Amino acid sequence: MSAFRSHGRGHLDGPVVVFGTGLLGASIGLGLRGRGVSVFLSDPSPTNQAVAVDIGAGKPLGGLDGPPQLVVVAAPPDVTADVVERALTDYPDSVVVDIASVKQAIQDDLRGRGVDMSRYVGTHPMAGREKSGPVAARGELFTSMPWVLCPSEETSPEALQAARSLAGDLGAIVSQFTAEEHDQAVALVSHLPQVMSSLLASRLQGTPLHALSLAGNGLRDTTRIAASDPTLWVQILGNNAPKMVEILHGVREDLNRLIGTLEEPTAPGARLDLAQLISEGNAGQARIPGKHGGPPQAYSWLTVLVDDRPGQIARLLTEIGEIGVNVEDLRLDHSSGQNVGMVELSVMPNKHDLLVEALTDRGWRVLQ
Repeated sequence: MSAFRSHGRGHLDGPVVVFGTGLLGASIGLGLRGRGVSVFLSDPSPTNQAVAVDIGAGKPLGGLDGPPQLVVVAAPPDVTADVVERALTDYPDSVVVDIASVKQAIQDDLRGRGVDMSRYVGTHPMAGREKSGPVAARGELFTSMPWVLCPSEETSPEALQAARSLAGDLGAIVSQFTAEEHDQAVALVSHLPQVMSSLLASRLQGTPLHALSLAGNGLRDTTRIAASDPTLWVQILGNNAPKMVEILHGVREDLNRLIGTLEEPTAPGARLDLAQLISEGNAGQARIPGKHGGPPQAYSWLTVLVDDRPGQIARLLTEIGEIGVNVEDLRLDHSSGQNVGMVELSVMPNKHDLLVEALTDRGWRVLQ
């Protein structure tokens, strides 16, 4: 099955039932309710369900009158197949989708149970936040984010269209993969980064605070996702273990190569090997899609020093808009020992010198 991408705009009429009212389930409810779709919620945790109802993500499932058009299973991966099977049985006229982050194991499990696969579509919205639970839910969470559909050979066109409509109504960019293609892709672009971030952050345990005070954006950027929920990641990694092992074997080969080189850093060819290793990283990083999923772009960076007081960043961005330059990316950091912030900005290369000159003329301190 070849992959495709589209905006997948659809029109769900509802009602929609959402099983699971964590971050993603509650966000789906909020997004659909914002589009006038009736949503009914169920969660094993009465507290989570009550919070999701209170924030407007939907009504309690007990109020549902008649069959739903769509059932969304937003349960943890280790119980997703159980909830999907129950939903297919309880709602024999409804399409059922799940949003778990692994697909092949769930699809194989359901097929082995002999359920009606024609009404089931495995999906995966590639969106989230560092916070969890319904209190962190946002109706716009999926806007312009990838949402992968993984239909099986048995999936009916009507079920696939319902899944596409769900993603489209929530503003997502729809992609279609086989379950195996999906699991292979997310093992590399999602699961491996989590593992590498966690392994790096684990090395910080017991590190003296005076050493950590030297940390800059490099460490913060590479360890940000190490704050993720351990329970969830145990399930994700366990369900996608074969794909992860394959990739980790390659990582181990690279690490062994690096260790061997660094054990004799002055040996003939050692410096070339180190340079090649870094260059291979350059080449891989350059292949990551750019803004809005388009081709990779080479942007120019500059740093502007701002006083650490309210309103300064807003004033800077306002003045950049007045200059007529679009900011492609932005990072914030603080200067050690000084009461100033550092705003790192990326712009198109042909706008770099213009912005530096214009900001300098306006009194900003610009570092190139």
